[in-house]
Amino acid sequence: MSREEILLVYDKECPACNNYCQFVRIREDLGDLKIVDARENSKVRDEITEMGLDIDQGMVLKMGGQIYYGSDAIHTLALISSKSGIFNRANYWIFKSKSLSAILYPILRTCRNLLLKILGKTKINNLGVSGNEKF
Repeated sequence: MSREEILLVYDKECPACNNYCQFVRIREDLGDLKIVDARENSKVRDEITEMGLDIDQGMVLKMGGQIYYGSDAIHTLALISSKSGIFNRANYWIFKSKSLSAILYPILRTCRNLLLKILGKTKINNLGVSGNEKF
């Protein structure tokens, strides 16, 4: 029996996002977490775009055929995390609350956008909105 593939789609060019995604671990009994760079074309990125979700405004978690976006993605990751190591335990305690995740995620996204602006990165702009290439 094959294990479920759980996809985490994020901006690999964002140092904060990249570090978060490299450290987060899920419980082994749930499946295998696969990290997907949102800047590269992929089937899941096409699916996200078809749903009208702006990857520049939130990471995406696909699990069990379900799509979780932004604060819901980070909240769900916390709930399925392995809780091994300091990072994963802290991630769980901070984001296990759906309400707190909804409050903190926009703050973290604003910090991310500012960081990418300082670094001179362009937006992913998966929705192809004209004039939406820069932070």
